[in-house]
Amino acid sequence: MGKATGFMEYARETPQRRAPAERINDWFEIYLPFPEDKIRRQGARCMDCGVPFCHTGCPLNNIIPDWNDLVYRGRWRDAVRQLHATNNFPEFTGRICPAPCEAACVLGINEPPVTIKQIEKTIVDRGFEEGFIRPEPPAVRTGKRVAVVGSGPAGLAAAQQLARAGHEVTLFEKNDRIGGLLRYGIPNFKMEKHLIDRRLEQMRAEGVHFQSNAHVGVNVPVEDLRKEFHAILLTGGAEQPRNLNVPGRELKGIHFAMEFLPQQNRRCEGDTVPAETAILATGKRVVIIGGGDTGADCLGTSHRQHAAHITQFELLPKPPDERAPSTPWPLWPMQLRMESSHEEGGTRDWSVNTVKFTGDANGNVKQLHAVGVGPPPKFEAMPGTEFTMDADLVLLAMGFLGPVKTGMIEQLGVKLDERSNVATDENYMSSVPGIFAAGDMRRGQSLVVWAISEGRKAARAVDLFLMGETKLA
Repeated sequence: MGKATGFMEYARETPQRRAPAERINDWFEIYLPFPEDKIRRQGARCMDCGVPFCHTGCPLNNIIPDWNDLVYRGRWRDAVRQLHATNNFPEFTGRICPAPCEAACVLGINEPPVTIKQIEKTIVDRGFEEGFIRPEPPAVRTGKRVAVVGSGPAGLAAAQQLARAGHEVTLFEKNDRIGGLLRYGIPNFKMEKHLIDRRLEQMRAEGVHFQSNAHVGVNVPVEDLRKEFHAILLTGGAEQPRNLNVPGRELKGIHFAMEFLPQQNRRCEGDTVPAETAILATGKRVVIIGGGDTGADCLGTSHRQHAAHITQFELLPKPPDERAPSTPWPLWPMQLRMESSHEEGGTRDWSVNTVKFTGDANGNVKQLHAVGVGPPPKFEAMPGTEFTMDADLVLLAMGFLGPVKTGMIEQLGVKLDERSNVATDENYMSSVPGIFAAGDMRRGQSLVVWAISEGRKAARAVDLFLMGETKLA
C-alpha cells in the first residue's frame, strides 16, 4: 500500500482552519487549501495492514487502501473511479462525515490514523477540476418509473443509482430547492451549496427528474404516485424533533434547531426571511440545549450572527479527553470532540438538565432554570446545583424521533417499527408491496454516510424488484 515505510516516515497532517476571528464574519468553508505533495504523503501513510478495518468502519465499505495508494502514486483519474465505485457523493462525506473509517484505521491503534477523510475530499474535488467526473447515463432504458420521495443524501444516492440502471426516476422534494438537510440543515461554513448544485447538473444529464415544492401527501396526492409509478422509495428523513416538555416551553424565543438553521441557509441562498418569522441570535444571550452535531451547527451559526454570548448544555456527562476503555479500537470512540464551532467561542457544560423557563410580561423567554444531574440512566438531580441563567434565545438541538407520521406515511398505510420508523424487510420493502424506505426514515437519525449507504442498498432492492435481477452494487 503506497510507500511501505510511509507510516513510519510521515506524521499525520491535515489542512489548517482559517482563524476564528476571520471566519465568523462570513459563511464560507473554514479550511485552507492543502498542497498536493502533502496529500500524497498522507496517502503514503496507509499501511499494508493485512485486514483493513477501515472498510468495516465505513458504512459504505469504501475501498480506502486502494485509493490511498493511487493518490500516493499521483493516479488521480483512477482514484476518482475507485472512490465512486462505492460512494456517489464523496464531496459530501469528505466534508461532513465524522470519519468512522479513521476511528477503525489499524495505524490508529498506536499512532494518529491516516487522514482518510481529507484524501477523499481531495480526490473528488480534483476529479471535478480535471473533468474526470461526468454524467453516466444508461445505455438502455427499462421503461419502469420510480418515485423517490425526499432529496436528502439517501434520496439523491438512490435516484442516481436507479437512473443509471435505466429506470425513469422522479425525485420529489417538499422544499423549494433540492438537497434535503444537505441544503437546509448543514450550515454553509461546513459545506457550501454549490457542491449540491454541481451534482444535480450531473444527475439531470443522467435522466433524473426533480420536482421541488412537491410535498407528497399534502399538495401531491399519494394516490397519484401509486398510479403513475411502478415503485415508490421513501427517503424523507427523521424530521420529528425531540421536544423539551417543561414549564415555560411556550414562551417566545424558544425554537427547535431545525427552525433556526434553515433560515440562515436561505439567507445564504439570497432569500429574504420575513421579519415577523425571523429567528436571529444577533446581540442575544443564546442557550443551546444539546451537545451533538446539530448543537454545534447552532453554535457556529450563532457566532456568525454575532450573538452576545452563547452557552451549550448537554444532559450527558462530559466524555473523556481520550478514547474511553468502553469503546476500544476499532469501535467508534467515546471521547470529547472539539468541533470548529467550539474553537470560535461560547461556553460548554455537561450533566445539566433544564427544568423550566420564565419570561417577561410580553411572553418572551428571559431565564432558563436548570440543575446538575448524575450519570445515566437515572440523571438524578444533584442537591445544591440549581442555577438560573439569562437567555433571550433558546435553541433545542436534542435529536429527532423518527419521521413525521401525519400526511404521507399515514396515507400510505405503511407499518412502523418499535422506534416509530418505517418498518421494512431485508429488501428495504415496507409492509405495502412496491413501497420501499431508506435512510433516516427507515433507520432513525444517523449520519450522511449511512444515508448514502442506505440509498444505494435500497436502489439495488428496487431494481431487483422491478427487473428480477440487478447489477447495482
